[in-house]
Amino acid sequence: MNIVILRFDSLSSTNDEAADQARRGAAEGIVVVARSQTKGRGRHGRTWASAPDAGLYFSIVLRPQLDAASLSLITLMAGVAACDTLLEFGANADIKWVNDLLVAEKKVCGILAEAVETSAGLAVILGIGVNLTRTAVQDDNAEFATSLEGVTGKKISPDEFAECLTRYLTYLYNVLGEEPDRILHEWQQRSSYFSGKEVRVKTSTGEFTGITDGLEQNGALRVKLLDNSIVIVQAGEVERLRTPENF
Repeated sequence: MNIVILRFDSLSSTNDEAADQARRGAAEGIVVVARSQTKGRGRHGRTWASAPDAGLYFSIVLRPQLDAASLSLITLMAGVAACDTLLEFGANADIKWVNDLLVAEKKVCGILAEAVETSAGLAVILGIGVNLTRTAVQDDNAEFATSLEGVTGKKISPDEFAECLTRYLTYLYNVLGEEPDRILHEWQQRSSYFSGKEVRVKTSTGEFTGITDGLEQNGALRVKLLDNSIVIVQAGEVERLRTPENF
């Protein structure tokens, strides 16, 4: 994959710009980075705070040659890449299924993968947002979010982080194409949510609690209920079940 970075002062959303680039024929490996976003978003349309120069606002165009079952592993692959990049800069992160990276249970990075139909076939826009500086975390989110600077005391520039991130993404994207099962293994090694985590799960049909029990081959989360039955979660929100013992 040939990485080419397009830099912008401000965009509504790097994912939207990357999707437009893909529709206009952009090759795999085109990366859109902005100093700020006016309408940055996460999954389910949630807002991603995108103050100027406070974080990395990054989206890459992928044109995966994968079977349908493996497409959902792109988000897990990105989680591994972001986790290893954070570690390079001194932050030991945990991956929360399916798209958040946490340090001390506070969100430092979010991932959003979106499929786009183009004249050249399916493209996947992989967006990654990272809180780099303390100013990236708004006061009303301080209980739930943190930044790389807040964790390590170091100021890392978006360019530094993007350079490292693209190295890991390039490597792991190749692994995904050749050994998709290895992505599941690598994700397992970096996530306390893989197995044995008491969680609350919210889906489009309701919510329930249980204990995580590994992943399916397509990256879906297995959750064991009190009666030992297993629910396969293809999409939903997962949060650690906060009890007096684990507060």
